[in-house]
Amino acid sequence: MTLDPQMKTIIDLIAAAGAPSIRGMSPVEARAAFESRLEFFRRGGVAAVGRVEDRTAPGPGGPIPVRLYYPRDQSPCGAAMFFHGGGWVLGNLESHDPTCRALAAASGALIVSVDYRLAPEHKFPAAADDCYAATRWAAENAAALGYPAGRLAVCGDSAGGNLAAVAALMARDHGGPKLCYQVLIYPAFDPAMEAPSQREFAADGYVLSGADMAWFWNHYLRGAQDGANPYANPARASDLSRLPAALVITAGFDPLRDEGEAYAEKLRQAGVPVTARRFEGLTHGFFNMTSQIDQAKTAVAQTCTALREALSRA
Repeated sequence: MTLDPQMKTIIDLIAAAGAPSIRGMSPVEARAAFESRLEFFRRGGVAAVGRVEDRTAPGPGGPIPVRLYYPRDQSPCGAAMFFHGGGWVLGNLESHDPTCRALAAASGALIVSVDYRLAPEHKFPAAADDCYAATRWAAENAAALGYPAGRLAVCGDSAGGNLAAVAALMARDHGGPKLCYQVLIYPAFDPAMEAPSQREFAADGYVLSGADMAWFWNHYLRGAQDGANPYANPARASDLSRLPAALVITAGFDPLRDEGEAYAEKLRQAGVPVTARRFEGLTHGFFNMTSQIDQAKTAVAQTCTALREALSRA
């Protein structure tokens, strides 16, 4: 397995910049650094959408900011919640704005981006509770939001992939809403970090390291007991049946690779239809690098096709 040449160029640029690791920063400092680094990947412009609206959804800790992305020249075929990555510590509506625009433009769906509460100021289960509350709000207000009721999916990258899986579990366990699809993009599941890929990519050099993940988990969880809670770690759920069909995307050079693929297999064994796609030569975070990496464009296009088909069938 070798790095994609375009991915290697990105890694070489990161190394040449000599930027300090976020795990040596405070969460506030790390958020500023994360936002600055993402600016590089916005240089290629953003996809055109019909309109963008900022709203709020009621949540357990107060109003939750959400951003709505409508496709151009058509009514939405459905809606998809989007939960951003950033280890439950970093990210916001702005950090993943280009990604949400790309998803709305190519899928034909209304994308609902959720600005959930961040750790360590708000530890587990704050983010999970916010994402589920926002999902319920989007389902209950389908007519007002302008998409066909019953055609709702969840998706997210990294920590957001975790939250998408959690929202699907909560919806099943708490009587709804009914979801028709889940897109889990290199999701984070295992705070024990015992998967072989965690050992293989424990060191720095591939965008995300094992030490980085330990920093994120330590900020997110209140203690070791949370690691056994399926709403923090969906892989610990005793029953994964009756969940929506899933697309699970992983990267070959990612410490989270094996836990994402293991979750896909657990879903499959529980009778859930699953498509698992590994992008061999890429690292964590590639889904947000479409301006620089051709395989990232392919991943986004395939995701949009799968999302459009799933919503149209619901």
